[in-house]
Amino acid sequence: MSSVSPSAASRSAPAPRVRADLILGTAGHIDHGKTALVKALSGVDTDRLAEEKKRGITIELGFAPYAPAPGCAFGIVDVPGHEAFVRTMVAGAAGMDVALLVVAGDEGVMPQTREHVAVVSLLGVRRMVVALTKADLVDAEWLELVEEDARALLAGTPYAEAEVAPVSAVTGEGLDALSAALVRCAAQASRDPSDLARLPVDRVFALEGAGTVVTGTLWSGRLERGGVVRILPGDEDARIRSVEVHGEARDAAQAGQRVAVALTGAAVRRGRLRRGDVLVTSPAWAPSMMLTVELVALEGTGWSVEHGQRVRVHLGTAEVLGRLALFLDESARGDQPVPGAESAPGAGRGVALRVGQGVAPPGRPVLAQLRLEAPVVARSGDRFVIRSYSPLATIAGGVVLEPNPPKRKKLSAREREALAMLARGGRDAVRGAAVLAGWQGLPESELGVVAGGAAKAGAVSGDSPLGPDEPVWRHDGALFDGEVVADGEARILAAAARRHAARPLDAGAPLDVIRTALPARAHPRLADGLAARLARQGRLVLEGKTARLPEFRAVLSPSQERIAERISEALAEAGLEGPSTTALLERTGAGDEGAAVLDFLERRGRARLVGDAFWVSAAVLDKAAAAVAERLAGREGLGPRDFREALPVPRKHLIPLLAYLDAQGVTVREAAGRRVPGRA
Repeated sequence: MSSVSPSAASRSAPAPRVRADLILGTAGHIDHGKTALVKALSGVDTDRLAEEKKRGITIELGFAPYAPAPGCAFGIVDVPGHEAFVRTMVAGAAGMDVALLVVAGDEGVMPQTREHVAVVSLLGVRRMVVALTKADLVDAEWLELVEEDARALLAGTPYAEAEVAPVSAVTGEGLDALSAALVRCAAQASRDPSDLARLPVDRVFALEGAGTVVTGTLWSGRLERGGVVRILPGDEDARIRSVEVHGEARDAAQAGQRVAVALTGAAVRRGRLRRGDVLVTSPAWAPSMMLTVELVALEGTGWSVEHGQRVRVHLGTAEVLGRLALFLDESARGDQPVPGAESAPGAGRGVALRVGQGVAPPGRPVLAQLRLEAPVVARSGDRFVIRSYSPLATIAGGVVLEPNPPKRKKLSAREREALAMLARGGRDAVRGAAVLAGWQGLPESELGVVAGGAAKAGAVSGDSPLGPDEPVWRHDGALFDGEVVADGEARILAAAARRHAARPLDAGAPLDVIRTALPARAHPRLADGLAARLARQGRLVLEGKTARLPEFRAVLSPSQERIAERISEALAEAGLEGPSTTALLERTGAGDEGAAVLDFLERRGRARLVGDAFWVSAAVLDKAAAAVAERLAGREGLGPRDFREALPVPRKHLIPLLAYLDAQGVTVREAAGRRVPGRA
């Protein structure tokens, strides 16, 4: 890797295609010239506070627009370099697309250089350019040594191949080469404008004529003037009065832009907004007091990361206190070194202990839960930084896997596998989130938060077979893991088989019985969906409110056949004056099996229950209906006594019989009496 010069930059490659809206954040030790370099690049002095002018150091985040090439626009976030303001630095680093590491040519790598590199690495900033400032104050030989120092710091980090550009904010030396390097870096970055909108707030202030204004880096999605946002974690609504991007009024802002948003609403009037709040537009977002994470303890800090340790968690622009809960049965997955701050307090004391002893080995990822003392707003895939409670030092960081998990003390093998899927992102994250959702299913509306911004709904299947490329199933607005689907189907089929064995004369298993085959915690409509799925596959037959296996047929046993014969004989003798259920079973001595046999005969069309009152042989009933139709065809205004000849039964049987004939269309009940339709 060689230093970049203006001539080398101009000859290195054609002008790359770049994304227009990205965040460029500074990093580096105090007094290494970050703010001066930003002014030289953009023309903006980002030190706006009187105290900053007086002390000559950056205290708060500063912002400037910067357009180094046509079609390439950065929003610069200038962070403080003093160790007392690392909290502010972390808030500014959240949301960076490209980091501009500033190393003074007359001093080289210093403690905050190391800590800032650790922070941007832990936050998942993927791209970096190194500026060796104050190049006009040192000779070429010294500058070469400083460059080697910087390269040694970045060796083994994601920034090992970062371009290095010597520059002078005073003379302008190297600025063109630095700009070209930043443009090349920008060509590798992108954001998805269709993602869910989220704006972590880093400043809140009042402005005459605008009211309450919040600023921040729009991490994802769009915000539009006149739109409504939710303020989390307070969960209150506000309306956007105006939107500005670097002082320019816009109708909308999109991901990757530094924005100022003027708000109105009850929460705004009560003055409840503060740094660390988040503006969102989708109901999928929710604050959480707990996060399941994969974290990495920094090497070389002298700090250990222990189970139950109280720490400071930096996520987005929020800082909250919390405790670490390491999953003590978790095994490390190999070395993944992260740059650390060797000169942090207690350097040299660190000892890599096993997770089973309640200590996270430095440089190796482990799974844990963060039990927080205040709610945060997160999604799967978010990066965070952990600093020690006291004295302050950056000691760890990692990625959020579950933004709102249940409390766990240990992980099953299946849960660990699902968390690994979430860590991989994309389609794997969809599967992992569905696995963890279990029987309840993962609401599709929450997919973008629970499975991360890279997850797409297209990663799920409808009713097709579940395989490696189609790992989850969609039903009723929720996603279910393939193993849940397979288990649920097996339970339903087993429940149907048990019902057939216990009640062999039933038409099938009532759907209520099928539903109870799944756990009580299951999605309320999962059983019906799985039953319908099985029916489409020919593995289950749905008939009305019952379900049966395709091969099942109700068949009378020899003893039941004898009961059926006695029932049929009794109904034939009774004619239209059939007995009630109780009387019929007593008369035939049918016993405990009689009711099931009677239901069987009804389904087979051999007996019919008239008006829930008495049983009649189907043959006798059909003969009576034919007699009514033949004798009274075409007549109207008929009363009950007009049917006596065709239906010679007492009144207690006649009225239910007429109601039955009405239902069959043999007779028609009208205001003036019944009518028997004439024959065609």
